[in-house]
Amino acid sequence: MECGMLKTGPGRDATLSRDSRETRRNAPPHTAQDRAAPELDELDRGIVHALQIHPRAPWTLVGEVLGVDPVTAARRWQRLEDAGLAWVTAHPRLANSRLVATGVIEVDTEPGTAAKIARALAVDHSVVNVKLTAGGRDVIAEVQVRDLNELLRLTTRLFQGTPGVRATRAHISTGMPTEGSRWRLRSLDSDQCARIEAALLPSARPVDDTAAGWDALDARLLELLSADGRMSMRKLAAAAEVGLTTVRRRLQSLLPSQVSLRCDLARSPFGWPQSAVYFASVPAQHLEETSRVLSGFREVRACAIIAGPHNLVIDVWLRGLSDVHAFEAHLSRRLPRLTVDDRSLVLRTVKHMGRLLDEDGRSVGIVPLLHPHGPGPSHTSLAAGLDLHTV
Repeated sequence: MECGMLKTGPGRDATLSRDSRETRRNAPPHTAQDRAAPELDELDRGIVHALQIHPRAPWTLVGEVLGVDPVTAARRWQRLEDAGLAWVTAHPRLANSRLVATGVIEVDTEPGTAAKIARALAVDHSVVNVKLTAGGRDVIAEVQVRDLNELLRLTTRLFQGTPGVRATRAHISTGMPTEGSRWRLRSLDSDQCARIEAALLPSARPVDDTAAGWDALDARLLELLSADGRMSMRKLAAAAEVGLTTVRRRLQSLLPSQVSLRCDLARSPFGWPQSAVYFASVPAQHLEETSRVLSGFREVRACAIIAGPHNLVIDVWLRGLSDVHAFEAHLSRRLPRLTVDDRSLVLRTVKHMGRLLDEDGRSVGIVPLLHPHGPGPSHTSLAAGLDLHTV
């Protein structure tokens, strides 16, 4: 295996080896460091906010809402995407705990090995997010798998014999009151937001998860949309080697029930340079109410209910280092029943919802998130974009 970091089974080795070759083949002509970051203005922010609401909104609508030509809106988005500052991606919609086991894993490492271990975790399709942190743990990883047995096998495979891993602690998630796709930049006014929301087709609105089958075409479409969530129907059909009508029909089925689209962004250029993770506890009878209040905080990107010594993991974006304690004080005032047991400052996000990020938080590669009940990545997997040793 090219990355030389994970000890996996024979099937996994072959998959990752193919991904590594595909990485070189699909790598952009320049690395993220070669791309000059454009200066952001209100139009850029407005476009990103619009796509956070409606990730596949037509440029005619975005231009109309923002008062610019559709070509201008599309060109601005392309510039942001090329620079790795914003992107639309896809992920399995897995809120139903009957269909997926989600876990938060804390990793303690030997001195000097945390970055290498984080890179090793990032290449695994089942690992959703990877953060290098300061505090009571060195790495925080989030995983999504078929069930608890698969979670046990995954954690064993990932960490058994991996050099530098000193200890791990896995926490099983029992609920996700809010997550990053619901976070908004807040650049549009209420009328503009309403116009974008009104254009969402009923089929694009989330519904309850189902146990519908997941086949090779579904998996391929998820891979393609992971790379470019705004890929046109014609390009999707060509890449998946199926008819245009088939793609339209399949997406109408997938998007409401099993696949979600989201617009993500690089934190720092958009004014949120710091991130922290709080491990907190609240009496069980107040858990639902507390989670609901937390979901309303602008700084809160995600909140997971977990089974363990803490029952909440709160992921936040912050304006500055001093806000780590200021936000905690704000939590204490608003939620007196909540106790923050521990906190970690995020030094660097290595992987974010399948995207590999550079030191500036810009997207430089892709490891598509797979459906736990579906087939593995295709032979032409889009998993990557840059040599993982440089990420």
